[in-house]
Order: sequence, then structure tokens, then C-alpha cells
Amino acid sequence: MVKKTLIYATGAAALLLLAGQQAGAGMSYEIVDMAIPKPLTDQAGDAANGRATVIDRKLGNCLACHQITDIKEQQFHGEVGPPLDGVAERWEEGQLRLIVANSKAVFDGTIMPAFLVTEGFNHPLDKFEGKSILTPQQVEDVVAYLKTLK
Repeated sequence: MVKKTLIYATGAAALLLLAGQQAGAGMSYEIVDMAIPKPLTDQAGDAANGRATVIDRKLGNCLACHQITDIKEQQFHGEVGPPLDGVAERWEEGQLRLIVANSKAVFDGTIMPAFLVTEGFNHPLDKFEGKSILTPQQVEDVVAYLKTLK
């Protein structure tokens, strides 16, 4: 279950705390200034594993919507989302982490999946109930790969 609490700080700044269950294991993270500044795991992200997740049609499936020039072995890159070439120059690491973990917190009305959200879905299959699309480590791996796209 994901619980959302919005705490207003002084001025216009806000801190959004999210605590959730990820595939049966407790997990929490903070959103600060539209970013998740701290890694989700103790293990650093692996760019090669992240690249594999990005192109895996049953995991990230990023190519369904995005183009990535670096990935030549996969055909039919999507055009719904922006190209991911140069994404590391447009977004900081913590911002990329939030976009992958929960794009809906960044882009109102986006059709991009929230890869680390565990609830709020309409009629999920029982086997997917309470589970996110990616694990926290897979999110870190994808972020490590996206950071190579300059």
C-alpha cells in the first residue's frame, strides 16, 4: 500500500513523503523539490542491467514510447514520449529517479507508468496486486543507464 502525505514547508516549498510496500518488502522514499535525492537501495545502479530493463518488453518497455539512438538491436521505437537521447543533460539524477519511480508525480496526466507504485490501479490481476512494475534496484539500474545518455 502506498500512503501519501503532503506537508507544507515555509514559502512555496513542499515535501512529499511516500511510504509503500514493494513486492512484499517494506520500502519508503522522500520526494524533495520534485526529485528523489537518495538512492532507493544500498547497491549502486548498474547501467548495463538498466539498459536491459529499458529494452525488456515485459519490464521497462521504454521503447514502446521513447526513442533511444543507442539501442540499435531493437526495432520500432515509440514516438509518444520524448526521445531519451540527452536525458542526462536535461534532468538531475534525483529527478530521473522520481520520473521512473512515479512519473505521475512529475507530469500531470502522463500515460507513462509509475514503475514503483503498488496501488491505485483499476482491476489489477490478483498476481499483480500490491506489486510494482519494477523493483527499487531495477529503478536504480534504469537511472544509472539514463545517466549515460548525454
